[in-house]
Formats: sequence, C-alpha cells, structure tokens
Amino acid sequence: MDTKQQFEQVIALCRDLYAKKLHDYGAAWRIMRPMSVTDQLFIKANRIRSIETKGVTLVGEGIRSELMAIVNYGIIGLIQLERGYAEKDDLTEQEALDLYDEQARKALELMLVKNHDYDEAWRSMRTTSYTDLILMKIYRTKQIEALCGATLVSEGVDANYMDMINYAVFGLIKLEFGE
Repeated sequence: MDTKQQFEQVIALCRDLYAKKLHDYGAAWRIMRPMSVTDQLFIKANRIRSIETKGVTLVGEGIRSELMAIVNYGIIGLIQLERGYAEKDDLTEQEALDLYDEQARKALELMLVKNHDYDEAWRSMRTTSYTDLILMKIYRTKQIEALCGATLVSEGVDANYMDMINYAVFGLIKLEFGE
C-alpha cells in the first residue's frame, strides 16, 4: 500500500469519528473561534507528549485517539478560518461532512507535493518527533494569532493547521500500518 492509500485510510478513520460526533453533537464546534481551536489542538498534543514522556495513561484513551482528534480539530480549524465562527450550529450534517472532505482533500494534495520533495523522510522519523513538531506548530500559530496575522515572512495559521494535520496523519499511519 502506498502513502496516498494509507493517508486516505487514516483520514477515513478520522472522518468516521467526526461523522459520529457530528451525529451526537451536531456542528457545535462552529461557535469556536480559531484561537480556541488552537488551544484545543494544544491540549491534545500536550497530552500525547505527556503519555510519551510518562509511558502510561490513566485515562482510557491513548495516543491514537489524540492524533485522530488533532486531525479532526485541524480540519475544523481550517473550516473556521474560511467561514468564520458562528453564534450557533449553522450547518447540516451533510454540509459539515462536505466541508470536512474538502479540507481533507487539500491536506492530501499538500502531503503529496511535500512528500515528493522530501522523499518520504517522515517514514524515518520517530513518532515522538511528530508530537514535538505539532507542538512547535501550535506555538507558532499562537504567536501568529497574537500578531493578528501580521507576519513578516511566515506562512499563516492555515498552513500551520495543515502541517499539524499531516504530522498527525503520519503518526496514525505508523500506528495503523507499522514502521
């Protein structure tokens, strides 16, 4: 199985979870401002690092579920950046799924381009490095948000969300398919 197929399978797992939560909660996340999404991503990545460092989790869910959450919150963040936040759940389930699919497609396209140029270097990386890179992207995003997006040379929040999604997918590929 090639990287594209593995990416698509992992995204399908994440989408399935997103769809189930969408059924249970609706698109309640629509009220989240982008900075709140960034903080939610921080909580998930920080928990992964804590589990990696301590080697144990006292809560039933482990690294896999947190990586899936990073993918899903990253996609939610991209949707929020494009549409703006809302005062209430303003999407049907189908609209929310269509928006998810659009952002997942963009993440796949970016991964394929970067994967070509970097020659699948991510496969030789340790999974703990993905955690550190995601956390670094979160801190960068917080700085960009503090600057109200007025950067001098850096990519925007959207590019950082996209990279977080792709690093989380790489971690999930390794968990699902092995090294």
